[in-house]
Amino acid sequence: LFKKFIRASLFHLSMCLQVPGKVVKITGNKAIVDYGIEKREAVIADLKPKVGDWVLVVGKFVEEIVPARAGKESLKRWLEVMKE
Repeated sequence: LFKKFIRASLFHLSMCLQVPGKVVKITGNKAIVDYGIEKREAVIADLKPKVGDWVLVVGKFVEEIVPARAGKESLKRWLEVMKE
């Protein structure tokens, strides 16, 4: 069990998963992004997302605006995987 835990931990350290989230609030250069199970704050730098846009966040920075349909479908799949 311990070896399995270590392998999983190293896997997570070597990889960055991008889960799309929906922008629900913008204040200045900060956005609140809803991931379905939690909301997190992200910094807006070069992009200009609007409330309702779907985005990818990397290192607490909004990295990309994604099409709404793709964002919804991807988030739905991630939530299904997390339930397993």
